Amino acid sequence: MSTRKYLTTHEITRLVAACQYTRYPERDACLVYMSYIHGLRASEALSLRLSDLDLCGGELYVHRLKNGFSVSHPLLVEEIPLIQSWLAVRETWASHTLDWLFLSERGTALSRQRFYQLFVRLGQLARLPLATHPHMLRHACGYALADLGADTRLIQDYLGHTNIRHTVRYTASNPARFRGVWGAEHRRSV
Repeated sequence: MSTRKYLTTHEITRLVAACQYTRYPERDACLVYMSYIHGLRASEALSLRLSDLDLCGGELYVHRLKNGFSVSHPLLVEEIPLIQSWLAVRETWASHTLDWLFLSERGTALSRQRFYQLFVRLGQLARLPLATHPHMLRHACGYALADLGADTRLIQDYLGHTNIRHTVRYTASNPARFRGVWGAEHRRSV
């Protein structure tokens, strides 16, 4: 039996709540939530720059890796306070003049290794029933969009997939698409 490779929306909520127990709760909550909402790979999240963020316009420019489709995403209303809280803390750091959105405690861009360590720790703090890694946020985004009824092409563009075969997994396994398959006519005839 294979292990689930994504997190549920409830588990995402628990992860974000667990950030309050980390050394840098504002940064960590912002990083986790933005990675989930925008379906970011770890490297994409860590390569975000302040210049990619337009709080006034409510947009984030997402530069996709792997020759993906780079695009601007709207910022969610509930996401903006997390970003603002992190930016206020970030401003107090000695190296706040760097353009990287997510800084390490040393004032450099946060490393992938540190993000992975942080994410494993957050999974433990949130008492999640499976081993966690940052890419689970990207998969969680795809499944959440499918559950909300987004079509496969929209999810493909949102996640920056160049090949739709990588996107189909999210919509193919969505149980919501089977609702109503056995219509009321069948139920009355049984």
